[in-house]
Amino acid sequence: MQRRTLLRYGMAGIAPLGSAAQAGAQPLRLIVPYAVGGPVDLTARILTAQVQPWLGPVQVENQAGAGGNWGANAVAKAVPDGLTLGIAATATHAINPWLYRRMPYDAAHDFAAITHMVRVPNVLVMSATRARRLNIRSLADLLVYAHSHPDKLRYGSGGNGSAGHLAGALFQQQAGLAALHVPYRGALPAQLALLADEVDFNIDNLAAAAPNIRAGRLLALAVTSTAASPALPGVPPLSQHFKGFAMDSWWGLVAPAGTPPARIAQLHRAFAQALQASDTRAQFAALWAEPEPSTPEQFATFMAQERARYQRVVQASGIKI
Repeated sequence: MQRRTLLRYGMAGIAPLGSAAQAGAQPLRLIVPYAVGGPVDLTARILTAQVQPWLGPVQVENQAGAGGNWGANAVAKAVPDGLTLGIAATATHAINPWLYRRMPYDAAHDFAAITHMVRVPNVLVMSATRARRLNIRSLADLLVYAHSHPDKLRYGSGGNGSAGHLAGALFQQQAGLAALHVPYRGALPAQLALLADEVDFNIDNLAAAAPNIRAGRLLALAVTSTAASPALPGVPPLSQHFKGFAMDSWWGLVAPAGTPPARIAQLHRAFAQALQASDTRAQFAALWAEPEPSTPEQFATFMAQERARYQRVVQASGIKI
């Protein structure tokens, strides 16, 4: 299902919304620091299809590994000529600087912000079959089961240091329970492991979990936003049980530091228009994601605020990689 979705988005046609980049020009490349098929990759491919009328073809290049650090570092070290762009995400630009003992790039200084793309809550999910087998229908049921079966639960994530890993660690800490973390190589493998009953629950990005929640294969028990999500009526936020619990996922576009301001402005105009296009919104909505374009200055400020917030979160979790 994810593969069909990826192909559909990657090959989607676009309406003639503006003048395309000159034929024969060197194409842009967009480095996605995560595996093919995950929510960041899918939204990136949707957006690159939509932006072609303004910028011409954009080649999506997946460089997954080290919690997103490999791909982010490739962007940081690229020539700042405006032809290499990258995805900046919660992990790469807010969590990892505090999580990893050594970082190959400086999240605060090695990038030029272009625009925010999307912000979505994470969601605590179980496979529907496992939930029925354990008689779990709500977050309260999961907490009762966890406390009556200490050290039995396993939870998966898209890798060590991912937002799912950190959210699971904080969930355990605040709920006073123990669960073994099982890291996978990306959001999609982690979700497949959950569906195969290799783990008991995941705290996954809503955009990644949405298709299987809709299909009834995953049971959503709680969201990590401060308020309930309109996309999941009746599913409470974790903050309802644990005061102040908030851990959304976000991602946006950046270029290497030193990219000429005029080029940043040109890229911002093109991507902001593509994010506001009705077709982009419709395709993002299929992933329960809402486009959130911003100015470069607004996105830079937002990332700085998130780094400061996650410094406290990571230190409270005690996790180091």
